[in-house]
Amino acid sequence: MNRITQNCIQAVINRLDAVEIVNSYLHLESKNGRFVGLCPFHNEKTPSFHVNPDLKLYHCFGCGKGGTIVNFVMEMEKLTFLEAIELLAERFGVTLEYEDLGKITKSHTIQELYELYNRVAGSFHYWLVEKSEGKKAFTYILQRGITKELINSFNLGYAPQDRHWLFQFLGTKGYSQEFLASSGLFSKKDPQISFFSRRIMFPITDVQGRVQAFGGRILEEGEPKYLNSADSTFYQKGRNLFGFSYALPHIRHIKSMLIVEGYMDVLALHQAGICHAVGTLGTALTTGHIALIRRFVDHVTLFFDSDNAGHQATYKAILLCRSKGLSVSVVVPSQTQKDPAELLQKEGTDILTKKVKHAILDVDYLVSYAKTLFENAGSEQKVRAVAFMTPYLHALTSEVLRETTIEVIAHAFNTSVMSVIHDSRSEISQKTNIPQKEAVHIDSELILLSAVAINEAWYQKFRSQISLQDIENPDAREIFTALETCLEHGEHGIDAILSHISSKSLKNILIKQIDSGTFTINPEMLISDGINTLKRKRIKRKHKDLISKMNSFCHEEIPQALLDELYYINTEIKQLESKRRLYE
Repeated sequence: MNRITQNCIQAVINRLDAVEIVNSYLHLESKNGRFVGLCPFHNEKTPSFHVNPDLKLYHCFGCGKGGTIVNFVMEMEKLTFLEAIELLAERFGVTLEYEDLGKITKSHTIQELYELYNRVAGSFHYWLVEKSEGKKAFTYILQRGITKELINSFNLGYAPQDRHWLFQFLGTKGYSQEFLASSGLFSKKDPQISFFSRRIMFPITDVQGRVQAFGGRILEEGEPKYLNSADSTFYQKGRNLFGFSYALPHIRHIKSMLIVEGYMDVLALHQAGICHAVGTLGTALTTGHIALIRRFVDHVTLFFDSDNAGHQATYKAILLCRSKGLSVSVVVPSQTQKDPAELLQKEGTDILTKKVKHAILDVDYLVSYAKTLFENAGSEQKVRAVAFMTPYLHALTSEVLRETTIEVIAHAFNTSVMSVIHDSRSEISQKTNIPQKEAVHIDSELILLSAVAINEAWYQKFRSQISLQDIENPDAREIFTALETCLEHGEHGIDAILSHISSKSLKNILIKQIDSGTFTINPEMLISDGINTLKRKRIKRKHKDLISKMNSFCHEEIPQALLDELYYINTEIKQLESKRRLYE
């Protein structure tokens, strides 16, 4: 992370006006050289909140809150110290300098990067709404049920096909080649080629609304479908949420947050007037996300996809949120539409709003899901269902809530409270982790992810071609998530990877494979073949969906666009089939 130099911090503190800052949040009156007002931290009728402009301190004699004016801004805005200093520096015209800027030269400040990214976001937006090349992307967004007003509000954009355009454009604005090469906006191999092209662009902002990264969705067929700015000292996706700055006023008002998976999901919910929605950035919910969330709310609602991967993600997110003291509700996914964006497009805002309004408690969701998972388990249903619920019981931070939840589980599965308590404390229950799994399922996906974990240097190549959604095996997904977490935190080595895997059985399998040395022999062929296998599965799913769509036309003429898409998919299948080596 970047650190502001101590001289700059002191310059901000010297420049700030304590009375002006506090007066922007509450009314102050002068009294004997100090300023008093009604405390913003508790209800009172007689002013007991005092501000000392000389020492730049505040104190409430009613509730006891007090500190520096920087602390006051942190409290009021729910900012970290770094964010508060940046906010005040901008307000009082102090240029900040940073330490440990990585590849970004120290002659350039973080403010310059923010200015660059905001300028680029504005340029992408212009391409989307004003240029003929962006018309197709603009029409696509409208067809997804998103209005022009929301497009403008979120500053959505389009990256043109010409990958040299951005470098040339920014060069005319006085940016040096060295600065642009270090900005994250251009290819590492050729710093004059834009990282994004032919994509709908989603600006990613920090808490203060400053653009610091982009997500790009391709319109035509191609991979990856979504391309995101790489992590850097300037931006970490495991600590940011899409749409957060837009949702923040509403989050503060209702004191809750709705978390979804995709960019379009966030837009769909805001379009429906559900403006406290935010989205993860191509990664599972992380502890970094939770740290950000807990600064503003103590309750979240999860609204993930309706497929198996979505249920798995919901399960893990519930456990993580509960372990950090957050209460959780869940929007039960639609059986007919995969995600919120699809629900808006096909069924409209009223249905989407109703779905969110009828969110249920996480324990009720888990009980219902457990009944679905184990309905064919016969006499073992109760045992397996209680084992499935056990990690949730352990994640709860309140003994009172845990006791109540045990009663709910006992009632739901027609067993006794003592049986649930006994099983939840047993060694078997402690080992239970991921839904619908008593044993690790070893298949080609798990073998591939194990090989990637053991040969960690291959992970960057792997993640550039494969996303979490491409993997179906829950254990393989857990390894993928562990690798992603290590990347986000700058951690390396198998010990770090194992520390982020909660399944003891899965850990043991990885350790045995390391000891055997199996995956250190020709890992390039093994991993490359595995990547091609996952790509084949992905394209075949697309093929199946396309055929289903074409069949819906019955006796009508099939649109040429669908026929062209079928030709492209068939060509890609043939190309991937020709690369087959190890996997079936």
